[in-house]
Amino acid sequence: MSTKKCAVIGGGNMGRQIALNTAIHGYEVVVCESAAAVRANMADWEETYLAGRIEKGRMTAEQVEEIKARLSITDNLAAACKDANIVIEAIVEVKEAKMDVLGKISNLVCPDTVIATNSSFMVSSTFKDVVVHPERLANLHYFMPALVMKLTEVVKGDHTSDETVEKLLAFSRETGKIPVLVQKEIDGFIVNNMLKAIKEEAYRLVNEGVCSVQDLDTAVELGLNHPMGPFKIDDMNGLDVRYNVLKRRYEETGVKSEGYDMIEKLYKEGRYGKKTKHGFYDYE
Repeated sequence: MSTKKCAVIGGGNMGRQIALNTAIHGYEVVVCESAAAVRANMADWEETYLAGRIEKGRMTAEQVEEIKARLSITDNLAAACKDANIVIEAIVEVKEAKMDVLGKISNLVCPDTVIATNSSFMVSSTFKDVVVHPERLANLHYFMPALVMKLTEVVKGDHTSDETVEKLLAFSRETGKIPVLVQKEIDGFIVNNMLKAIKEEAYRLVNEGVCSVQDLDTAVELGLNHPMGPFKIDDMNGLDVRYNVLKRRYEETGVKSEGYDMIEKLYKEGRYGKKTKHGFYDYE
């Protein structure tokens, strides 16, 4: 087995950033993406991003060529998983889709390969019964934009071995991140639970006509010194992702979050945030 090989399953906005960050830090990385259009988009994005690093003097042309040589894209899951030390699942936040792909991954990898799901709200025990070695399964949660944000959350389920946790903590540090350990599974982990309270109040204030989306974000950014307001955060992370989180919570509890109706409307209009250039804000 290669000493430093990572497979990233899913080449969307999050997956491609995880992959490139990992390649920048010396890993051989293979991204598996089934959609040809997404593969093409990832290749164009990678080229543009790395060219920008050269222009800004952040990287040399030689460094960029080395990074490109370490990063490849395929539509073949078996080829991506072959000899990988770690496989990171970063596909759409749909339970059935994740169960399917994680089950397939577990039958393709080496016996000691760590499998991580990047889900922002589904704990890894959700998928423990579909993998061959549940002790090697855990959440490794990145934050957008993954190339910039330093934090990762490593979430230990009851099924997760201490060795797996240590490997994920080490992997995070090796790839330039600062990991925190979530010692037991909880919906939302650490950061999203902290944000939940702010977001609920933000949506309530806008729903009640107290202020506009734009003024709420401005107040949070300038009054609380947050780098980004809650509506801008949801636009950046993807309103499709946010909708799936709130929809699952509503189905499980019967209680609608403050922002449910507002986000559902935008979701049905195809306004997913930055990824579609339209969300709470327009990006042209």
